[in-house]
Amino acid sequence: MAESFNYISFGNWENVEGNVDVVAMGRGRMFEYTPSDTEKRLESLDSTAIAFLEKLPTFLCSEIKSSGDTVSMLIKYGRVSNIDSGRKEVSAAFETVIDFGEVDFEDINAARAMFGTDKFQLYRTHWAVRQGDVRDILDRLAEAKPGLGQGIAAKAAPAVGDGEVQPPPRDKKIIGDADSVERFLELLYSSPAKAGTDPFFRGHSDARYELTPSLLRKWENGDWQFMPNEDRLCKELLIAHHDEFQGDDYCFDRLVRMQHYGLPTRLLDISGNPLVALFFACSCRPDQLGIDGEVIVFRIASNVIKYYDSDTVSCLSNLSNLTYVQKNDIDLSLDQDAFNATDVAGKLLHHIKSEKGFFEGRIIPDDLRSIICVKAKRTNTRIKSQSGAFLLFGHEAALPDAGEEGIEISRVTIKNKAHILNQLDRININATTVYPSIDQTAVHLRDQHQSPNPVRTEPRTAPNNLPAV
Repeated sequence: MAESFNYISFGNWENVEGNVDVVAMGRGRMFEYTPSDTEKRLESLDSTAIAFLEKLPTFLCSEIKSSGDTVSMLIKYGRVSNIDSGRKEVSAAFETVIDFGEVDFEDINAARAMFGTDKFQLYRTHWAVRQGDVRDILDRLAEAKPGLGQGIAAKAAPAVGDGEVQPPPRDKKIIGDADSVERFLELLYSSPAKAGTDPFFRGHSDARYELTPSLLRKWENGDWQFMPNEDRLCKELLIAHHDEFQGDDYCFDRLVRMQHYGLPTRLLDISGNPLVALFFACSCRPDQLGIDGEVIVFRIASNVIKYYDSDTVSCLSNLSNLTYVQKNDIDLSLDQDAFNATDVAGKLLHHIKSEKGFFEGRIIPDDLRSIICVKAKRTNTRIKSQSGAFLLFGHEAALPDAGEEGIEISRVTIKNKAHILNQLDRININATTVYPSIDQTAVHLRDQHQSPNPVRTEPRTAPNNLPAV
């Protein structure tokens, strides 16, 4: 693993100016812009995760601001300790080793290059664990602040102790390996059902895939792929194909349709049929058949499952209509009255009332951070055939490897994919039944009925002197 460091950023410059003894921020801002694998190892913030964070060198920065032709930010270098993790907030003691003060950059790109950030990260209050060469960053800061040069060289040891610091292991509950349909079902039956829960399943053709909606996927360095452009993605598709969405009553209905057509959304498909999930765990290109797949098993508390017309579903779905800047203004640490008095709550309420005119202006902040299971209208054949439902991710929501309250997660590792696909086909679980559209049916029939390629000992001759193909 490459060298890691804490990157802690605040929009309020007062949080970085002068003597800083303690830093604190909302739990939902933890590990944004952190590589996905590292985030999953740390998200529980248990004792091993905290020990890892406290060993890392730390940059405490302000968000960037423009002044004339230059941009600047406050930067301190030091270490964190005594991390205290609550349900809503994380706090830590901060020891300043080097105070760089206000650092000027010729433009935003120069500032981004310093820490390897994308165009959004420098405008975001958050705590990231980034990968990079800490000494190189310190050297470049020394060039920007030549008066601190010798002091920086003397204090540049980036970590406590020697050797590379590693994050804790993943916390996945794997109930076994399956190399056949029989073995897969045996593992499911051996895992006792829990009263008051409903089972759902999801298949990944590569066990290394993260359990996250397409909208919330990250690049390898931790930068978002799509999330900052969520509102634009949705609006552009609605503009281009408005007629397709005329029958959708709610924003959630539109998100389901967008998901169906491949747009990145905050929905994660799950299925009530374990064999459909097994099919997805085995479906891949021929050269990927040797890669282990995975079926994720969810046990979701029956009393928290929502339907498409739920008020909570409307609140979470309409987050998609807010711009990234507006989402940054959401403060879920506020109580209900204070939150509903904010401008951003008013904007969200406007979108909710556009589909539910009777909705009271009483958004519950805790609801916005949740992940909920939603049963959708079966408006297309794919949802019907896959016994489909969805996990809807709220603001700054992430699903831990081990699940969370109301959502228990376990996994089955899938091997011998080709054999399992043959078995599933014999009981009519194949591309035709799982993807019941004419194009997928045609592809499945083509592959099923193609004659074997004969071994040729001489070049093929085309009739009528036409070139061979």
